Amino acid sequence: MSHSCQATKVGFFPSDTNYKWRRPKQTCRWVYCGRNATYSTVESPSFRRIIERIPVQHNVCLPHRKTFAAYLDKEYATMEANLKASLEKVEFVSTTADIWTANNKSYMGVTLHWINRDTLKRNKAALACKRLRGKHTFDVIATELEQIHSSYGLLNKVVATVTDNASNFIKAFKTYQTVTSESDEEEDEQEDVTFTDVTEALCTENNDGQLTLPPHYRCASHTINLISTGDVEKYLTSSANTKAVYRISVAKCTALWTKASRSTYAAEQVQEVSQRKLLVPSCTRWNSFYEAISRITEIPLNELNSLCTKLGVKCFNDKEYQFLHEYCIAMKPLTAALDILQGDNCSYGALLPTLEVLMAKTLTLKETLSRMTAELPDVIVKAIQSRFADVLGNKNALLAAVSCPKFKLRWLRDDGRKQEVKELLITECGTLLQSVCPVAEETASVPTKSTIPGDGMDFFGFEIKPEESYSVEKEVMDYLRSGGHEIETLNQFSNIKNIFLKYNTPTPSSAPVERLFSLGSLVLTPRRNRLSDTRFEKLLLMRYNNCFTSPIPFFHPEY
Repeated sequence: MSHSCQATKVGFFPSDTNYKWRRPKQTCRWVYCGRNATYSTVESPSFRRIIERIPVQHNVCLPHRKTFAAYLDKEYATMEANLKASLEKVEFVSTTADIWTANNKSYMGVTLHWINRDTLKRNKAALACKRLRGKHTFDVIATELEQIHSSYGLLNKVVATVTDNASNFIKAFKTYQTVTSESDEEEDEQEDVTFTDVTEALCTENNDGQLTLPPHYRCASHTINLISTGDVEKYLTSSANTKAVYRISVAKCTALWTKASRSTYAAEQVQEVSQRKLLVPSCTRWNSFYEAISRITEIPLNELNSLCTKLGVKCFNDKEYQFLHEYCIAMKPLTAALDILQGDNCSYGALLPTLEVLMAKTLTLKETLSRMTAELPDVIVKAIQSRFADVLGNKNALLAAVSCPKFKLRWLRDDGRKQEVKELLITECGTLLQSVCPVAEETASVPTKSTIPGDGMDFFGFEIKPEESYSVEKEVMDYLRSGGHEIETLNQFSNIKNIFLKYNTPTPSSAPVERLFSLGSLVLTPRRNRLSDTRFEKLLLMRYNNCFTSPIPFFHPEY
């Protein structure tokens, strides 16, 4: 047994000499960046003994603390250069931005998103997690955001930046935005609406030296959270049917959560009764409140009250228990919509179909609810229509949805709206075609006569019917009639593919930058709380953008 273990070797691939020379340092980088180790780890005797077992050339030395820090700076420069090189040929990108506070320090995080034209797959990267000093005013936010975009040469490529509904972000974009966003409030005067091409507007230089920001999209997930915590809660606490029962039932749930989270005995009792732990809501995520309520309603009422008695909490009556059940039924479509819109690969085109289906499914729940909560679906739908009023008829959102093979026009129930969106797609294809080749349509639509001397055909003067020319209407109709739902279907329709790339590059929510902050909390561990702001940002970006760094060591046994 021991003999076979000694015969096992550690191999590398690829096997070129220079690649082997870098293995120890890259292994240390993997442990340091990917496993939250400290600088002192590279000088730990046990760690060095492990690294020494890697077969490399005899004159390769293991890194020490100072040399390893210099190596990390070099690797960061490599990562940044690789990312910039990858973005050179990308036409459309979008960003998400937010501000995070940890250890009494504030950081502005920005993530980048784009779609690969060849593979049609979404790509992402982190651009910054910079220390933000002082007050988070709109001008400070605008300055930092433009500087981050500029540092990667993206000022003319960003089609949208997605943030939450914070007032400082909204004011920053309203003040410094180059294009009038359709999400802003409409002016009082009645004027004809004219659509401005986003790409052309972004490419226009600002000669007065003022800051310029891209179009602003508000995070759909945050808006849904506001509906749940604002509009729905306002109704529940003001309606005569639900005011008392809502407050009492939530108070009893809160008492259970407090007991279960602070007492080991209470946690053991919960585990014994339900075979599962109670979930404690997070103040920053509404869906965690829904999940916590739902977990309680999974426990039968008699067992739940038995648990309450053991823990010294007031028991639930039938009406309160029924209310919690019906609350979960009414709010379940909202949680499903949140999961979709916060997905890693979710494009902006999913926003309108998700909202339309969300409203339809919510209204169908009215028949399953008692008189106590029967009005709740109407409240939710009205809140969606109000908070998403500027999105439901937004040109960019409509084009993003219809250019997705998964959706096309399937999500629209009204034939009139289907026709409007189809005509919008035809118009956009025509505009796109003219911008690429202005005389293409005129040349293709004018019949020509034979002018070849001596061919005998000029005597009759027959008009030669040109070969079947490109038709915008034909491409759109062929696309809408095609049965394929796969994203690769777009390769058959060049203009619609370009529309897809332009309008689906943004994400519907700012969840990606929140994931960056979650990763930041793993990097900024208690053992690393003395990291400088620059070092912290570099470590976080190297971990998030690991696909743009040098290859991580791979090991495989050679038998």
